Parts: sequence; C-alpha cells; structure tokens
Amino acid sequence: MIIYALPNVVFNFIIALASFNELGYTHFFACTQSLARLTLPMAIFLPVVLTIDIMKRVTDAASQNAIEFAVDDQLNVKKLMTKLSILHGLVSGLLVLSSLLFAQFILSKHYKLDATAMAVLVGLLAGLLSVLFTYLPIMKLKRYLYRQPQISVETNN
Repeated sequence: MIIYALPNVVFNFIIALASFNELGYTHFFACTQSLARLTLPMAIFLPVVLTIDIMKRVTDAASQNAIEFAVDDQLNVKKLMTKLSILHGLVSGLLVLSSLLFAQFILSKHYKLDATAMAVLVGLLAGLLSVLFTYLPIMKLKRYLYRQPQISVETNN
C-alpha cells in the first residue's frame, strides 16, 4: 500500500503545485489549470490502473504459488478485472465531479482557490485513492480465493 500511496501523494502534489503556481490561484472549472482538469483524470484513471495492477499481481502470485491462496478455476479474471476497473473509475470520477460541482455551487463560480492548499488537497486525494483502490480489488478477489492444501512430505528413516 505504501508503494502506491506515497509516490501518488508526492507526484500529484508536485504536479498540482507546479500547475497552480503558474497562475497564483485557480478555480474549480473556469481556467486552463483548473482544479477539475487535474483531479478528474486522476480520479478516473488512478482507480482503473490500480485495480488492474493489484488484481494482476494477486492472481499472478497465486498462480506461481507465491502466496498460500489459489484462484477459483471458474473465475474469468480478465472479465472481472475489466468490469471492476471500469466501475471503480466511473464511481470515483463521479464522486469527485459531484464534490467539485457542490463546492462551486456553495462558494461561487469566480471564487479563487489558493494554489498551495489545492495542491495539498490533490495530493491527499491521490493518497486516499491509492489506499482505497489497493484494498477494494483485494476484497473483491477474496471471494474467489481459497487456501491451498498443504502437502506434507514424510521421510522414512
């Protein structure tokens, strides 16, 4: 989880800070470096990529006997991975979009947002998404995992 969370927090904070500092401030939707322009693609694509990556790593580890679990043979991993990654991307994107629209409705269309505070917010959102979409695919995949029986080797003396 730390492998995903820390780099996403740092990189997204730096990217947002560099983008927002060009203007000194930003808006929710109005300018070329708006908050929506940075957060919406991140909120859609980060869950998709993380879901695919985590599910692939777990299923590969199970098939190589690197973990004590095996994946049910009846499971179509690619279909589940595709369906779950698209669902995660859409739900996350819609939640972030609705949050931005609600915040703009509450404040004002022309409200100027502090660049540093928004960069911190984008970094924290990236960290939250990284943690959340590291665990959610594993929780879903747990339904299709079972413990492999241990084979004991006995020696005759």
